[in-house]
Amino acid sequence: MSKNPNNRSKPVKQNKPVKQNEQMNGAMKFFLASCVAELYLLIVRRFYINGDAMQQIAWFDHYFKILLGVGVAVLAVGVVLSVMFRTDKKKRVWGWFVTGIGAFLAASTAMVWALNTAAMTFLCVLVPVVMLLSIFWSLYDRECALSLTILGAGLLMLWVCSKCLSHVSMGLYVKIGAVVFLVLMAVIALLVKRGKLSKLLPANANSLPVYVSCALSAAGVIVAFFSTTLAYYTMWVLAIVVFALAVYYTVQQL
Repeated sequence: MSKNPNNRSKPVKQNKPVKQNEQMNGAMKFFLASCVAELYLLIVRRFYINGDAMQQIAWFDHYFKILLGVGVAVLAVGVVLSVMFRTDKKKRVWGWFVTGIGAFLAASTAMVWALNTAAMTFLCVLVPVVMLLSIFWSLYDRECALSLTILGAGLLMLWVCSKCLSHVSMGLYVKIGAVVFLVLMAVIALLVKRGKLSKLLPANANSLPVYVSCALSAAGVIVAFFSTTLAYYTMWVLAIVVFALAVYYTVQQL
């Protein structure tokens, strides 16, 4: 018989605080990275979108090419590091981090270069949304994180539909994207029902919020097909639902 049988229980008691610290550190890293990304977008907005004609020409002819090249180079380095350190968890995370920086820099630069103000507005909204969702995934229950992710995607899709669904050149692509989104909502609900998303949603989790989120997001996009004006107001209703759900889960978490 062990002289001190409580020794075996000590690591179990310490696991939860250690895990919570890791989750908090991950959330803080996402928060800081998102702040840097938003600052970069604001700088581009100030000197390119809201700049004078000479500044816009300089950005268009010179700076965008440099930023795009740097982004592609950083992305390549990140991919190489991820492959090199695929067996080392800590170093592999840094490889993914570098890959994310390169992907964001290259993609955002290309989008702003091609679409100007529309892309800038979309990215300035997207970055805070991704930041909040990353924090939810790090700190909150899985059903909460997955539900808010689906509703957040629905909000972005509604915003795109309200802005571009009736656009002459982009309207067709937006309609195709909206149909793909509707199919994706149905697929997610079906996979959750059959228990195929166990890595994202554990078996003991409450799946009802996920079903409701899929239904609300799909309904909002369907409304957008009939009227972009209704899509605008539906977007605000969906935003209120997201806010209420986030507050509810925050109180529950506390």
